[in-house]
Amino acid sequence: MFWNKKIETLNNKDLQELQLKRLKKTFAQVQHVDFYKKRLAEAGLKASSIKTLDDITKIPFTKKQDLRDGYPFGFFAVPLKKIVRIHTTSGTTGKPTVVGYTRKDLDTWSDLIARNMTMVGITEDDVFQNMVNYGMFTGGLGFHYGAEKVGMTVIPSATGNTKRQIEMINDFGVTTIHCTPSYAMHLSEVAEEMGTNLDSLKTGLFGAEPWSESVRKTLERRLGVTAYDSYGLSELFGPGVAFECKERDGLHIWHDAYLVEIIDPRTGEQVGDGERGELVVTPLVKEAMPLLRYRTGDVTMLMEDGCLCRRGQKIARITGRSDDMLVIRGINVFPSQIEHVLLKIPEVGNQFMVYVDRVNHLDEMTVEVEINREHFSGELADLTNLQKKVVKELRDALELRTTVKLVEPGSLPRFEGKSKRVIDRREAI
Repeated sequence: MFWNKKIETLNNKDLQELQLKRLKKTFAQVQHVDFYKKRLAEAGLKASSIKTLDDITKIPFTKKQDLRDGYPFGFFAVPLKKIVRIHTTSGTTGKPTVVGYTRKDLDTWSDLIARNMTMVGITEDDVFQNMVNYGMFTGGLGFHYGAEKVGMTVIPSATGNTKRQIEMINDFGVTTIHCTPSYAMHLSEVAEEMGTNLDSLKTGLFGAEPWSESVRKTLERRLGVTAYDSYGLSELFGPGVAFECKERDGLHIWHDAYLVEIIDPRTGEQVGDGERGELVVTPLVKEAMPLLRYRTGDVTMLMEDGCLCRRGQKIARITGRSDDMLVIRGINVFPSQIEHVLLKIPEVGNQFMVYVDRVNHLDEMTVEVEINREHFSGELADLTNLQKKVVKELRDALELRTTVKLVEPGSLPRFEGKSKRVIDRREAI
């Protein structure tokens, strides 16, 4: 189950030599970007400053705002005529982040996707339905070309028209799907309403938003798939940066292509293996848009243990984003924690919304959650005991008092792309 066994199973010494060689090359490549040329000069850094991998800590961080400030092409390290494709980030306000690709970049990127798919046993015999946006979002085309490189039969169904998506799965004998976990939940709901079984499905690839182990078990039960977590960022090509192997205990990050650090987001100092912090990545194989020490905002940790598949050190599942983290009366809360609690309560569904307000100078969090159809009699007034149960479970898990509102099944918004489950209204007041 290797796409490139030699590179995927490099011993530590050879891997570090390759990383250092590629880091030096990336350092030279960014000299074609005015931002880096100025930033590195101000830090007193030149090519000879990078002698070991530890020297990366001398380099200043790159932040998302830096990329936005460089709109549109300020971070391209090659002439525009060498750029064969442009993507932009999704879900931001104001100007988006622009990402460019050379032909070699696209080949490298699809190769990384092929590694991921092959690692979990997907082959040219599989039929792949790609249910994500095919526009400027990188998830669609990223997985599309990786799947074609493997030799799979690819169905570019994109998003929307869920009933038609289900018909295609059944009619075309789809074995592998790719979408966000929140859309997969919606897909399973609609399939259930249609009274159809998605018997051909074997594998589900889910990413673009944090999701919990409880969601994995629910999706596997409802869709009949083995579910794998996928991680990536548009700034780092897109999907394909890290992926679960069959052990499904942490994600393998491709260390030959990405140099990884975990930092304390407040101090910027590196933390040890097994300690959670913000993921910082230096891509080592990008031509069009090389980056140095890019702060992803994603919260994870480097895992200490090795893996039976011999693909090197893993990162833990993303638990949220450092900039999505809610601080409620001094307590840190991630939406994935709330989701994990709700999915353990059979009487409520998997759809919820979180609202944060400031009332009399105090932060208040309200969680709206749908009642499971099987437990809904048609009268919300009869559910006082269930409401108290949800409040208690959330308080025990979060160590925080919350207001819980139970709502009718199907009344909350569904998301085909990245879900937006938190509305923080404190700044608006």
